[in-house]
Order: sequence, then structure tokens, then C-alpha cells
Amino acid sequence: MYPAELVAPMKEDLVKEGFTELRSPEEVDEVLSQKEGTTLVVVNSVCGCAAGAARPGVKLSLNSERKPAKLTTVFAGVDGPATERARQYFLPYPPSSPSIGLFKDGKLVHFIERHHIEGRPAEMIAENLKMAYEEYC
Repeated sequence: MYPAELVAPMKEDLVKEGFTELRSPEEVDEVLSQKEGTTLVVVNSVCGCAAGAARPGVKLSLNSERKPAKLTTVFAGVDGPATERARQYFLPYPPSSPSIGLFKDGKLVHFIERHHIEGRPAEMIAENLKMAYEEYC
């Protein structure tokens, strides 16, 4: 587990953009068990690819006409039980941090794993997400 003061700016990076932190398994269930609407879930992380590509890419993706109705995040290495519960909703994808999942009507419809984030620019992540928004939101 990482100290709260270390990850605070990394969490705030998404929260200030309108993301809701899910800190418990119950909060994850409450949001992801809903059968209507679209929800984006970002598994945030302290790693360089989260800072350099995932978070900036997600933020850039929101400059779009179509976007998810709900924006949520869990933080790997900090909110362990919430992250583990979110990962159950991501199955059959293996655990990955950072990662990004888009849900529509309670079903996972698009998922970006860490290996799709590493070494790629934020703009590429944003474009990938915007295409998913166009299709599902």
C-alpha cells in the first residue's frame, strides 16, 4: 500500500475532471451493477504509464461530443478491496494497472489493458476511447 500523501495528487488528477473514487467493494458493486447507462472505470496507478499515458489519455478523451455518463476510478495499491472487486467485473481480462473499462447497461464493452497503454502516447489512448464512446455512449 502506498502512503495517502504520495498518491493524493495522482488521485486528484482524475477527481478534478469529475471522476468519482470508488473506495470499497460495495461502492464498486453499487455503480457497476446498474443495468442502464454508461460508466468508465479507470484503474489508476503510481506507475509512469499511468502518469504519462493513461490519465492524460483519459482526460483528453473527454473532449468529445459523446462520453460516458459516469466517470469512476479505483486506485491499485491503495484501495485494494475496491480494485479487486472492479477487476472481477473486468473478467476475463487479467488484473492490469493501469487499465480502463467502459461499461454499458451493466456489461463490459471495451477494455484497455496496461500493455495497450505502455509506450503509447496519451493521444492514442484518447482516440481509442473516443471510438468506443462513439459506439457505446
